[in-house]
Amino acid sequence: MVSRTAGSYTAWSKERALEIVEKHAGERGPLMPILHELHDVFGYVDPRAVEVLAEALNLSRADVHGVVSFYKDFRTELPGSSVIRVCRGEACQSMGAEQLARYARAQLEVDFGGTTSDDAITLEQVFCLGNCALSPAVMVDGRLKGRVDEARFDDLVADVRSQAL
Repeated sequence: MVSRTAGSYTAWSKERALEIVEKHAGERGPLMPILHELHDVFGYVDPRAVEVLAEALNLSRADVHGVVSFYKDFRTELPGSSVIRVCRGEACQSMGAEQLARYARAQLEVDFGGTTSDDAITLEQVFCLGNCALSPAVMVDGRLKGRVDEARFDDLVADVRSQAL
């Protein structure tokens, strides 16, 4: 169970999750919109949500878990205060993204999907940020950055850490 809080996310509550379910209950195929809103509100899809959704939508827990685990955009743990996404798409790879990815993991001492020990940064990989002309690309808390090399990565991390103080 996750106990820390990050950014402007709401702490997990079954009551709030049920409000979100009810909001989307009349929609056709409500599972994905519900999961996206849970993710937006709580910062992740809490494993306790699987049973809540399964019961509310008359699905098996395996069906709900399968959707959550299939789509890599759904986290199952609360992220750090900031999220850094490194693009590993082909255009970025051709401009040094693999080296940048290795560097990022080493500098932050986490693998993709992990959060630094101080809960400051979650590192994620994506396979296209649509910023191919400015490869390699990184996204920091939803803000797109281009032409990121090791020095620029260090600057971005330092900026994130200074804002957390």
